Amino acid sequence: MENVLKYYEFSDFKKDSSEAFSNNDIAYTELNDTHFLIFEKEENQFNLYVSKYNSRSEIGKKKPLILELLVSNYDKSKPEHRLAIKRYLN
Repeated sequence: MENVLKYYEFSDFKKDSSEAFSNNDIAYTELNDTHFLIFEKEENQFNLYVSKYNSRSEIGKKKPLILELLVSNYDKSKPEHRLAIKRYLN
């Protein structure tokens, strides 16, 4: 998973205090000024979301304007999971 996070330039994980991610750790990468991909670390699994915020500074502090789950329990060995990221970042 570490390779996926580095390759797509996700931030370091930080604790969510917005309660949008159940106070789990999250990491994000920017799609544009207001849209982001977010990995939520929930125990031993990672969930991938696409989200919209007014700015990057709101991530983990305020609830997103839009939040859509793309992949539950992300597994980099599954092609459909890899494609979920590539659809937004390539």
